[in-house]
Amino acid sequence: MENAMTTAQYQAKSGFIREAVQRGFLHQCTDLKGLDALLHEAEQKKQPVAAYIGFDCTAPSLHVGSLMQIMLLRLWQKHGHKPVVLMGGGTTKVGDPSGKDESRKLLDDAGIAANMAGIKKVFSQFLSFGDGASDAVMVNNADWLDKLNYIEFLRDYGRHFSVNRMLSMDSVKLRIEREQHLSFLEFNYMILQAYDFVELNKRFSCRVQFGGSDQWGNIINGVELQRKLPSDTPSNPTLFREPLFGFTTPLLTTSSGAKMGKTAAGAVWMNADMLSPYDYWQYWRNAEDADVGRFLRYFTDMGEQEIAVLERADGAAINEAKKQLATAVTALCHGRDAAEKAQATAAELFEKGGASADMPTKTISRDELLAQPTVAHLLAALEVAASVGEARRDIEKNKCIKFNDELVDNPQTTTSDILSRYMQTGEVKLSKGKKQHWLVKLAA
Repeated sequence: MENAMTTAQYQAKSGFIREAVQRGFLHQCTDLKGLDALLHEAEQKKQPVAAYIGFDCTAPSLHVGSLMQIMLLRLWQKHGHKPVVLMGGGTTKVGDPSGKDESRKLLDDAGIAANMAGIKKVFSQFLSFGDGASDAVMVNNADWLDKLNYIEFLRDYGRHFSVNRMLSMDSVKLRIEREQHLSFLEFNYMILQAYDFVELNKRFSCRVQFGGSDQWGNIINGVELQRKLPSDTPSNPTLFREPLFGFTTPLLTTSSGAKMGKTAAGAVWMNADMLSPYDYWQYWRNAEDADVGRFLRYFTDMGEQEIAVLERADGAAINEAKKQLATAVTALCHGRDAAEKAQATAAELFEKGGASADMPTKTISRDELLAQPTVAHLLAALEVAASVGEARRDIEKNKCIKFNDELVDNPQTTTSDILSRYMQTGEVKLSKGKKQHWLVKLAA
């Protein structure tokens, strides 16, 4: 295998590699020149090449930490190639140790199926699925992993993996160095991921695996397994050994170094039933100034000229650029109507100072409200604060709690007082700082 290429100065011939480099998607590639030549020829002949990314089913939704990979598949399809979305129904039962400090909680089949159903909703917004040559397909690796014969698998595939090398992989080495438990089950993950790549090549002529930078070792294993397997492997006697390629994206962080996908309030989920389109829009609106251009290249379909104008903005203009970023990103995930409604709601809240029927809503019954002795208890019950203690600090020290834009600075204020002063109409605008707002309604 050639040395991995990491340069962003490579003069690509294929449309996909050229735009992927321009947008900053390229971190490493197992053979960039070889992949570029393959894609250039395929694009000239309009013969799609298949590429895949695997997503394990550990939660009922993906969060924005996975968005770069999704956008890479979208870019792949834009250039006429075929995206393969691999659902890890099988590998979720094992657990990927990459970047983890402890073993993943094991899920049963019902839990995995429920999570998979939630994750599937995301992809229909970003990719075009169907039976066409470049249409995306979604597959489940449980279809082949669940049927493996253990002894046969070890004989045909396990013998091509060096334990010495497996121990040197970051996903394993870091856990061992920290003296953190690594089960034999997790140790097998990289073998199964490598086998997935070979299997997808056999089933879909899949030539490329995409992934984040933390997946580099796992991806290389698949590329090398394909090369090492003899043509007369008993379980695959007619498998053609065409070379495979690995392509990874950079670690996704903000300019200040924070990991993408999570906030102090929790994960930034991509399913509307787990995070409202308004809150999703607000997450991107609050991007750091230095990230605007980078995020526009990663997470929108905007062209380079338009992005170049927006990323040069400063002062008040940078806020307008952030709004365009938030609306464009939200439109891809939740649809144009939801994105524009979120932007209008934000304008109502921040520019006019009022409330909006479209802002995030919290509902509580009158009895539940009055069961809370103080406003601090109410904030904790509404999950506006993580605890009563935090709510007291927000009210008394941080002075960031408002009802109908009126500051509440006494944590001992009773809920009956809140009810009589602010909720005569059965609802109240609750604000925490300048950027978090909810409409609190009394249940009918």
